[in-house]
Amino acid sequence: MDFVSIRIITGDVARLVDFYERATGVGANWATEDFAELRTASATLAIAGTRTVPLFAPRAARPADNHSVVIEFLVDDVDGVHRKLAGFVKDFVQAPTTMPWGNRSLLLRDPDGNLINFFTPVTPAAIARFAH
Repeated sequence: MDFVSIRIITGDVARLVDFYERATGVGANWATEDFAELRTASATLAIAGTRTVPLFAPRAARPADNHSVVIEFLVDDVDGVHRKLAGFVKDFVQAPTTMPWGNRSLLLRDPDGNLINFFTPVTPAAIARFAH
């Protein structure tokens, strides 16, 4: 089995796609006005509108209601990402901080309130975990 994507349901697909394109530097591939994907080498972030929910199961997902999932992006320089996003992101949760497990992490919220972690491994053990 391969983990390939995570999907965010939103009430405003264009707004959220624009945010993630700007925050990650990854361009979106649009399938319809209700569905776009930002593809990286290891996984895809899919963004879908509320009109797609009934295709799976009515009321199975609610936009802007995530309080348990953190979307994480491995980056080369988390402090550089913080500087780049400083004039753009409205809701930083935590400035770059080195965590006990060896990653330097930046926590912020997207426009729907989803928690995002940009991180860079900085200790030898953390670097080894992400070596390709």
